[in-house]
Amino acid sequence: MKEILFETKYLNLIASKRMNKPDWVYVKRPNASNVVVILPILHREDGDYTLFLTTKRPPIVEEYGEKFCIELPAGLVGDENKDETIVDAIRKELLEETGYDTSNITILVENLVSSGGLTSEKSILAVADICNLNKKAEPVNDGGVIVDRVEVKIDKVFEFVNDMQNNGFFISAQTLAGLFLLQNL
Repeated sequence: MKEILFETKYLNLIASKRMNKPDWVYVKRPNASNVVVILPILHREDGDYTLFLTTKRPPIVEEYGEKFCIELPAGLVGDENKDETIVDAIRKELLEETGYDTSNITILVENLVSSGGLTSEKSILAVADICNLNKKAEPVNDGGVIVDRVEVKIDKVFEFVNDMQNNGFFISAQTLAGLFLLQNL
């Protein structure tokens, strides 16, 4: 049994009522069915690259100061169109956040959670192969959240992430999951 403690358009605070135990309070997104996280693989003449976003997320800034986060492109499924499929959301978010389109999507994980004790949100992690390197759209900055896009050669991604962490950047859990799975592609 659950009880909504606080409700907004984008997040709800929920109490899970448990017999003879304290309530477990967590966050739920009422406006989306899933999150898609996209590991873009850009096939260039000199080798394969992936693309990271440098973001400035309000919760991180509020709690830790002017810090940046390294993330993969991502977005909500069904937040604007309830009939949106996972593949539709992957294509839409990839285009919005990178400007690229893809001809091949491979779903790697369907039930990825970043913090199962904090939120019921689950992510789908997919690879998007990008062979046509001509951007189809100008990427959006998502209200100032996305501050940069960085293309990194695949054989340098762990070095890049390590350098970013050593320079005080936060690294999203979904990004680390994507890089873990990248080793087996």
